[in-house]
Amino acid sequence: MAARVGILGHLIVVAVLLRCGAAADTYYVGDDMAWSVPPAGAAAYSLWAGEKSFELGDTVVFNWTGDHTVAKVSKDVYDNCTTANVLANDTQSTSPVTYTLNSTEPQYFICTIGTHCSLGQKVTITISSASSLDAVTTMFLSVMAISFLISMKIS
Repeated sequence: MAARVGILGHLIVVAVLLRCGAAADTYYVGDDMAWSVPPAGAAAYSLWAGEKSFELGDTVVFNWTGDHTVAKVSKDVYDNCTTANVLANDTQSTSPVTYTLNSTEPQYFICTIGTHCSLGQKVTITISSASSLDAVTTMFLSVMAISFLISMKIS
């Protein structure tokens, strides 16, 4: 019985460490380019985001000078740069703006000023598969721990 409790304790500790072990990172969108109309066009932010490994709990910071905004939008709005459908309270106009990545779904951001979005001032943030794997591992260990507790109660 004591051995079972010891194993259960270890499983719970491992699950907690996997869930909370990694510290969240902060990413500054565009790095030195910041949040601006990219001189190289839409590829600039795609390349920037592609070099990052975003995880749940990370934050992305949009810094800019001049006339820009940032809005978190749907994929359709992102793809078509249809800023008419973006609600005013979804648009941030004072830099810096920080978003916490709290979903494994891709997150889409655009600038709503004039043609900035169609000129490439937009970015997709995608959570890395490693982050999703950690969540699956944590869930698996939690299920194992619950199954173990149930089997102890039955015994």
